[in-house]
Amino acid sequence: MNDPKRMDVIGLLGPLRRYARSLTRDETQAEDLVQDTLVRAYERHGSFRSGGNLRGWLLSILHNTFIDGRRRDTAEARRLEQAAAMIETAAPPAQESQVRFQQVQAAFLRLPDEQRAALHLVAIEGLPYQEAAEALGIPVGTLMSRLGRARATLRGFEAGMHLAPPSEGHHPRLRIVGGSDV
Repeated sequence: MNDPKRMDVIGLLGPLRRYARSLTRDETQAEDLVQDTLVRAYERHGSFRSGGNLRGWLLSILHNTFIDGRRRDTAEARRLEQAAAMIETAAPPAQESQVRFQQVQAAFLRLPDEQRAALHLVAIEGLPYQEAAEALGIPVGTLMSRLGRARATLRGFEAGMHLAPPSEGHHPRLRIVGGSDV
């Protein structure tokens, strides 16, 4: 482990970042993943075999850190779903407003992430459209579109239609205006 070429972690940041971006598809999450990888590598430096491949070792730690994060997120989502199911099966409170609040809250939480974030910033935090768009790093038109879709979904809930929980990778079908969808 005294060979400086074998211990050049700084020189391996490029491949680590590229692989992390490939896994996460998000620049910020990729940087966090690389940071977590380096912390784990430092904590477990004793497990690095003398004469081993540092690059392979670090990439393996990065991959395992990513998988662990995915598993943790999936388990957290499952716990939240189970908690929501338990809440829904509990005896309804005496106050009608409390029940209504829980229904609206559940409908809000089922919105897709980008719609929920946009609606939260504008409707709950009271940010002007421009500030909310800047906070989300999107154009104002995109923010307005997300708000419109979120509000339409909640209006559908009000009309008695039930919201389905968002599925991973599912995008709503777009309607063709002024043409055919064939």
